[in-house]
Amino acid sequence: MVRPRRDAEAAGAGQARGAGGPGPAGGAHLPALGRRAALLGLSAALALPQARVAFAQAPGDARLVVVLLRGGMDGLHAVQPYGDAAFAGLRGPLALPQPGQEGGLLDLGGHFGLHPRLAALHAMFGAGEATIVHAVAGHWRTRSHFDAQDLLESGADQRLSSGWLNRALAAIPARQGAQPAGLSVGTDMPLLMRGATPVGNFAPRGSATPPPDLFARVAELNAADPVTGPAIAEGLRVRGYATGTLGEDAAIRPAQGGAFRALALAAGRLLSQPDGPRVAAFELSGWDTHAQQANRLNAPLSQLDEGLAALKESLGTHWRRTAVLVVTEFGRTVRVNGTAGTDHGTGGVAFLVGGAVAGGRVAGTWPGLAEAQLFQGRDLAPTSDLRSLAKGLLRDHLRLPGPAVARAFPGSEAVAPQGGLVRV
Repeated sequence: MVRPRRDAEAAGAGQARGAGGPGPAGGAHLPALGRRAALLGLSAALALPQARVAFAQAPGDARLVVVLLRGGMDGLHAVQPYGDAAFAGLRGPLALPQPGQEGGLLDLGGHFGLHPRLAALHAMFGAGEATIVHAVAGHWRTRSHFDAQDLLESGADQRLSSGWLNRALAAIPARQGAQPAGLSVGTDMPLLMRGATPVGNFAPRGSATPPPDLFARVAELNAADPVTGPAIAEGLRVRGYATGTLGEDAAIRPAQGGAFRALALAAGRLLSQPDGPRVAAFELSGWDTHAQQANRLNAPLSQLDEGLAALKESLGTHWRRTAVLVVTEFGRTVRVNGTAGTDHGTGGVAFLVGGAVAGGRVAGTWPGLAEAQLFQGRDLAPTSDLRSLAKGLLRDHLRLPGPAVARAFPGSEAVAPQGGLVRV
């Protein structure tokens, strides 16, 4: 099970907890109630299961979306290296038929094949709008969900109280006439988006609706407070912007399993507004597959694929200015365990999609799956650093200056931004 996210400021130390340590005392962590977070987290009843989204501002017309796949997606299942001589023997029942066979993989130009549940992503790959980076990992070598997710979002060697994406944008002034705050679904704001840049909340209607005057009453009670008063007022203003932009769609209850697609459709519409946000961060859980993986991964793979297609649809012409980075905290073991699943591993896969992406290729250096090539004798060996991908998008897509990129990933001077990820 993936544990609820922790609040670093409540914990105090700001350090990543070691594996096996005590869990959080309560439920999911809450965003700090201050000038840095517009308080739409009050709408806990609007949170959707397994999917969240947050927005923020950036200069220019480029759109950047980061998708966090919580639970450790098995990159060897999503993108199978059928051309590696050792693959079929190691994966057994998890190895799908090769491209061209019934129920087979979707070909990626030889050697690699995409899971058939990722048909929309495959179409983007064929259109030159998707790059797949295999054998990629963060800068940590932990198999703890707790620590790996913290480090993925903080972008540092320890858990900080702010995320790398928020820090990268913190020094960028809001665009003239644009909405100064972002939006976030539910009360559990991703660490990735926490920090100095204002972030608020939005979600399509969930299983319950707060009383109509609840927000007004909370705002009135906090109006005199110099910290929470302005935050709540700003949050309500941004909430009104979101519902005004989406109209009746803001109240639609998504179908079972369709939360991610519903959020992607809404996010695309908000990102496409002239005065709307330019940066979004999604969460999609359900990737921790220790047992019966072949069946259990079908649903989240389909949800991811449908969500990416919905985002492209709702962005319309703005898709050509969009880059989407899809990442997970770690890969999974190469060998199948005794319950037809996989355990926590190291190297995995990342997806870059969007009209701005220089796609149509499988990037990265493939390390091979022979026994001597495995990391610690059990995992896909990582050959690419997630930070280089993120840095490359911040520098070349959002056009952020060097100091802003460096601030996002402290202590990573040796990791250069990867070039060639987006179209010139």
